[in-house]
Amino acid sequence: MISPDLIGKSSKPVQNEIEKGAIRRFAEAIGDPNPLYRDPDYAATTRYGRIIAPPTFCITLNCGVIEGLNIKADGLIHGEQEFRYSRPIHAGDVLTCSLTVKDVYGRNGKSGGMTFVVVEQEGYNQHGEHCYTSTLKIIIPQRKEEA
Repeated sequence: MISPDLIGKSSKPVQNEIEKGAIRRFAEAIGDPNPLYRDPDYAATTRYGRIIAPPTFCITLNCGVIEGLNIKADGLIHGEQEFRYSRPIHAGDVLTCSLTVKDVYGRNGKSGGMTFVVVEQEGYNQHGEHCYTSTLKIIIPQRKEEA
């Protein structure tokens, strides 16, 4: 069981250098052929002026570890995720990212008890400008041995 005492706890911020090769590989992995994510000459002609990252690219960034939040991946359910952007993530940016536990609560479902953990991820560029916030809801089914 994850303790509600973790609500409000954050990771130590981590810097991530955004490389155009990483953006290209991510775009290829998700099957997005948009030249804005791959072609510097094309990107230079757009309002962005250079390569930008696809909308869900931020899930690849290192946001640190929240001390005390130990979630085993085995049996874990990705409940939902929301992304909100203030500005594009550009190739060459250095994003400072962190995680914060926003909520922890339990519910009973048809197959037993579940713990919900809501984690918010934020990223700010090298100018201190907010780039994105992602909110993730993780569902941890209660194991029979924990009942």
